[in-house]
Amino acid sequence: MKKSITSAALACSLILTATALAAPAGKKHSSNNELTQIEIANLQFMREEEKLARDVYLTMDQYWGQQTSVFANIAVSEESHTSTIDYLLEKYDIEDPVISDEIGVFTNLELQELYHTLVEQGSVSFIDGLHVGALIEEVDMEDILAAIEATDERAMILAYSNLLDGSKSHLRGFVSVIEAQGLVYQAQVLDADEVQLILESEDQ
Repeated sequence: MKKSITSAALACSLILTATALAAPAGKKHSSNNELTQIEIANLQFMREEEKLARDVYLTMDQYWGQQTSVFANIAVSEESHTSTIDYLLEKYDIEDPVISDEIGVFTNLELQELYHTLVEQGSVSFIDGLHVGALIEEVDMEDILAAIEATDERAMILAYSNLLDGSKSHLRGFVSVIEAQGLVYQAQVLDADEVQLILESEDQ
């Protein structure tokens, strides 16, 4: 992966924290006494972040689908992830930031820019596409863990934990295809030892 792309992804992972810090942790949503502004911001961000993953994978499948089914398969899983977050938005009566399900369309301007950046990088080569997929999953895991730490709502923790398990499985999927090309995968965002533990995990 090019350094500029990794930096863009790191910036994406920081959007969640920056948005969360915009409101006091103890402040409640005016129309919902169950969640803090941080929890609300995290849910809305996660909704579009999961859509970003789905949209990038669907686009990568158009480029590299003849060489692997991994993009199409994981895109289906990401669709279920977006539905999981959508359920939570409805449960807590929070506005859905996804105003269009069209591929590559986002309300969050940083995610909008990141989508184009990742697609551009992933379209360079088959291997670049796979590394973009793995990068997205690493960033997702980092953001999901931050969201879990910022809530005590059981429904949200359960949903986020399921998303985390899914991202671990997706990372293993991308890395397995990368390694099948005779390459060695190196962690792009998460700690190298942490990534190694995920890759060696038997949880599928």
